[in-house]
Formats: sequence, structure tokens, C-alpha cells
Amino acid sequence: QVQLQESGPGLVEPSQTLSLTCTVSHGSITTNYYAWHWIRQPPGKGLEWMGVIHYDCSTYSSPSLKSRTSISRDTSKNQFSLQLRSVTPEDTAVYYCAAKPHWYLITRTDDYDYWGQGTQVTVSS
Repeated sequence: QVQLQESGPGLVEPSQTLSLTCTVSHGSITTNYYAWHWIRQPPGKGLEWMGVIHYDCSTYSSPSLKSRTSISRDTSKNQFSLQLRSVTPEDTAVYYCAAKPHWYLITRTDDYDYWGQGTQVTVSS
């Protein structure tokens, strides 16, 4: 069974860059089956899809976040990462990485096969 684990700082100052990494176990991020996603949930709000990286390293990001978001991977470590630039307190959320078959609609947030446990990120000075 695929396992995902997020890691990164719990506190980021406004205007800085948030960097998170998702480590994948028992599954390869280069296999042509799953796509690897980032999702977040601000306090009191629903899940928000942020972006995805596919087995071929192609990436797609939410239009509302695209100008501030980068998604990359390190195949030697079987990890993929999220960078969110110029953060504000509105970026405070629990951040998740997740996986689902790559042919699924990328923006849906209710059909993932696997989730990480989530990591709380607070943007504050």
C-alpha cells in the first residue's frame, strides 16, 4: 500500500516561501499510474486543490495559485515538493499530499486513493 508523508516547517513568515516535501513509500512517483497532488484546507474551510505532478514530470497548478506555485520532484528520493511563494496569513492551512490515478479529474478532492496525514502550516510573523 502506498504511503505518503508530508514534511516541512510549521511556521512561515509573511512574504516568505513555503516549502513542503512529500515522501512516497511502497510506490514509485515515476510509474505510469498515479499522479501526485497537493491539497490544502484552511481553518474552517473546505479542501482546496493546489497542483499535481505526473509520472512524466509534467505539472499543473490551480489558476488561483499558479503564479506563486512550483511543484517538483526528486526521483532519487521518491519525493515530490511544493513551493508557495509570497505567502500571507491566508495561506495558513493544513497541507496534504495525495495520490490518485492520473486519468482522474485532477481538480476533484474527493477521489484520492492515498493521503498523507497532513501538516499544519501557519503564516505569521
